[in-house]
Amino acid sequence: MDNKIKNSLKKSGVYIALCVGILAVGVVTAVGYRAAVGSLTETLLPGTSDTMGLPELDSATVDSVVTDAAKSEEEAVIEEETVEEVTASDITEELETLFYEEAKMLPVSGEILTEYSWGELVKMTGSVWKTHDGIDIAAAEGTPVKSMTSGTVSEIYSDTLWGNCVVIDHGDTVFGYYYGLADDISVSVGDKVASGTVIGSVGNTADIESDLESHLHFALKYEGTWIDPISYIEPVK
Repeated sequence: MDNKIKNSLKKSGVYIALCVGILAVGVVTAVGYRAAVGSLTETLLPGTSDTMGLPELDSATVDSVVTDAAKSEEEAVIEEETVEEVTASDITEELETLFYEEAKMLPVSGEILTEYSWGELVKMTGSVWKTHDGIDIAAAEGTPVKSMTSGTVSEIYSDTLWGNCVVIDHGDTVFGYYYGLADDISVSVGDKVASGTVIGSVGNTADIESDLESHLHFALKYEGTWIDPISYIEPVK
């Protein structure tokens, strides 16, 4: 065989061997890469790999997965914000409920016969002049008298001028004085009362105001000083 042909064959064989080697390495690398990706995909998305462990994902599937993940995250954020809003709403409703349950109210409904005198002397029964430290609310005898707001009954006594009296500690240094009650007082010292609790009924036992029509004398003290009950219960807004 001619030497030139022999050399040509040798060179061709080396070239072919080299090409085969490169191709083999490429195949092994590609298979290994696909196997690795298939394993990861199977972990993240079970059931998406074929029987050889290789992923069968196209661009549409990938886009769907990414979109679903983003949507789930957005829904989680919205759900968390909703929970916070509901919680805040619940708290607000509880505070509003508490406010209305503890709302201040006049012990009876009726015309104000005599207002708080703001330290001025006024004429009382028997030509007695003195400051009028509360208000007189017109109400028929037997009308239920209610607690202005929640509190604790601190005193019950009979006074020669003011008749049957109930004093309630309404908290925050505010004390309510319910004068001229009938004998059917329905609370005892130490009782805790809620706003609107009936403590007795309107009577005619206050001699110092006996020339007025039937009424309840109601007064308030704040930090030991008489204050206007109307200004406290129905302040000017």
